[in-house]
Amino acid sequence: MDMRTKRCFVFDLDGTVYLGDRPIQPTVDFIKRNLGEKEIFFLSNNTSRNLADYVAKLAAFGLDVGIERILSPLVPLVDYLGETGIDRIYPVGNASLQGYLRQRMPNLVFTAGDDCQAVVLGYDTDLTYAKLETSCLLLQRPEVRFLATHPDRVCPSPRGPLPDVGSFVKLYEEATGRVPDRVFGKPNPAILAPLLKRFAAEEMVMVGDRLSTDMKLAENAGIDFILVLSGEARRADLAEIAYRPALILDHLGAL
Repeated sequence: MDMRTKRCFVFDLDGTVYLGDRPIQPTVDFIKRNLGEKEIFFLSNNTSRNLADYVAKLAAFGLDVGIERILSPLVPLVDYLGETGIDRIYPVGNASLQGYLRQRMPNLVFTAGDDCQAVVLGYDTDLTYAKLETSCLLLQRPEVRFLATHPDRVCPSPRGPLPDVGSFVKLYEEATGRVPDRVFGKPNPAILAPLLKRFAAEEMVMVGDRLSTDMKLAENAGIDFILVLSGEARRADLAEIAYRPALILDHLGAL
């Protein structure tokens, strides 16, 4: 891979730029050196935070970027709700997710009533049994759509992996027999649609720490992938995988 031809870098966040609240400093330094020289975007499947939350978190690490640089499954989710005319949902998500949806869609109604059109499952850090009960009962109705923001089974943290939307999906499948009708985040290349319209595939590179989401997204979108070993993946994980990253690095400080 010739780095000189790359105009657009898309960085995964947790496990790549930081781990929990701790920056992965060599990668942060690489981004600082290249801001203004390259088009740099940040992509996270973690929908327990909204786009403004990520802008603030990156600023705490000395990375001052606008909200237009943040890519999240929440963006194609809102687009889908608007395109399909869904305006009555039951959100399984925390206050940050709910606040973003209300801001982007002022006419959106949160309801568990007979008028509910969809259950929207995000990474709910405030999950309660009452939410599980209500959403499972709604999903007994076949006309209620089941929408999930992303498929990650776990969320990395300094203390170890924590259950994420993919784990919740397994619970719903066991309890209701339903799996999501639509999943919006990585590795669905639709999340990169705005960038794929601006840049040629050979000008783009994805940087991430996960094979099942970050690397698979790069493969699905037809762009190069740099695997960093600062998060989930290890070299041994690549043994039985046909797709190969363009580079494998401990962190971006190696460039």
